[in-house]
Amino acid sequence: MSFSLDGFVAGARAESNWMLRAGTPDSAAWVLDTIAGAGTHIMGRALFESWIGIWPTAPGPMAEPLNSIPKVVFTRQQGFDPATAAPSDTPAAPTWADARVARGDLTAEIESLKNEPGDYILAHGGVRFARSLVRAGLVDEYRFVVLPVALGSGEGIFADLTDELDLTFASSTAFAGGVLANVYRPKG
Repeated sequence: MSFSLDGFVAGARAESNWMLRAGTPDSAAWVLDTIAGAGTHIMGRALFESWIGIWPTAPGPMAEPLNSIPKVVFTRQQGFDPATAAPSDTPAAPTWADARVARGDLTAEIESLKNEPGDYILAHGGVRFARSLVRAGLVDEYRFVVLPVALGSGEGIFADLTDELDLTFASSTAFAGGVLANVYRPKG
């Protein structure tokens, strides 16, 4: 997940270009390795609906793992079809291969995914979805890409914690553009 120096994952405005300005080939390679190493990509419906218009036909190295690795879309919306990224009563939209929907209890669905064979599960953003995972204690590892920008206000994934969350530092990698990739794991 991309973070500003002041801890926000989304700015007060809807723009997200701040996430790209400091990118360099070395930071892009780290992100690509993280994405390509996953066995399953999970995300909320809103991000899925945004990405389905980009990744199925996108060129470049990031598109290949995002298109070939299974995806699970978490939503409570009835009738949502991941093949069309729309409720079943709307006209067909672009499709995205190997996507399925999880509508059940978040904890049960994640535990079920963890029991499937394959590499790690990589959760992609969406502030609400990320907060749900954090609140439920379902995150085994946090991979934060900290960008050299202060947004001043916005949304963070830890904003609605009811208890403190202690983390153990695992690693940090500095990149040429001033980006830091910090990895933490929950204590205990």
